[in-house]
Parts: sequence; structure tokens; C-alpha cells
Amino acid sequence: MYKPFFPKYYRAITILPVYFSLVLSHAFAQIHPVAKESGVSFTIHNFGFKTGGTLGAPEGDLVFNPDDLAKSSFSVTIKSGSINTDNDLRDEHLRETDYFDVKNHPLIRFVSSAIRATSKKGDYEATGVLTIKNTSREIRLPFRAEKSGDGYLFTGSFKMNRRDYDIGGSSTISNELTVDIKVLAR
Repeated sequence: MYKPFFPKYYRAITILPVYFSLVLSHAFAQIHPVAKESGVSFTIHNFGFKTGGTLGAPEGDLVFNPDDLAKSSFSVTIKSGSINTDNDLRDEHLRETDYFDVKNHPLIRFVSSAIRATSKKGDYEATGVLTIKNTSREIRLPFRAEKSGDGYLFTGSFKMNRRDYDIGGSSTISNELTVDIKVLAR
């Protein structure tokens, strides 16, 4: 009859650290935006009319655990040249120096410094730095997180002033715009 070299309790002791490291690494695993199911849109007033467009899907790393928000973080970029308003001439103009200056500033970046729960279950707020055209400002991004398979669906909206980032100069468009975010991350 075969007798293992280590008694059963020794095997359990050696397996426990492996088990906990796998569980913890999964609980704080990085997830990434799924491009086809993620996007950023914006609305702004121009001559009193509501208009808007989209930017490409964010890319980057998200670490999210609603049970330990102190260890959660977002670090994402969006290609500024991906702007799309369904008007090719306007899109080319928005890529120029007065607006997004995509040649010199190809990425828009958001890096969180804190994520906290709000009073409503499933609602959170990320505080972090938004960088557009080499101008960085702290923003607060309210968002909702819903478990979706092996990842999360994040949706949120915030208002910003385009002039804070030197976008559009003295253009006739409104200074304030609304940015809506939908990110499915796995």
C-alpha cells in the first residue's frame, strides 16, 4: 500500500497559499475594455443646436473590486484622432491644432487616484487626472458598475469645459459639453 511522504495536513498547508494567491489574483485581476462594446460620446451646443460625436473605445487597464475599492484603479487612453461627428470636414478640422491637435497630442488619458462608492448600490465615483493636449486636470467621474460575465459594464457621464483643455479657442460652440462613457471590460 502506497503511503504519501507528506501526511494529508502537510499537503493542505502547501496547497492553501497557492489557492489564496489564485483567488486574490483573480479578485484584483486587470481587465481591459472590449473595443467593439465600448465607446465615448459627447454632446455640445453649436449656435444653439445640440450636436455631438464619438471617440474610439478606450484602451488600458482597469482593476476593479467593489469589495476593496482602495485597490481599484483605472488607467485608460483614447486616440484623439478617432473623433467622429459624421462629418468628414468637421472631423478633420477638429483634429487640427485649434482643437485636439492630434499630430502633437495623439492620446487623451485618464488615470484614477481614488474610487469610492456612492450612496446608491452599484454607483461609484472615480477621482483622477484627465489629460487632453498636455493639459491635466483633476475630475470626478460618476459611474455605474454592473457585473457582466467575467467582467464589468461601466457607464458614466460628466460635464467638462472645453476651454480648460484649450480646445476650440474662441469658437462659437458652447464651452460646456457632456461626455458619456460606456465600457465593457473583461
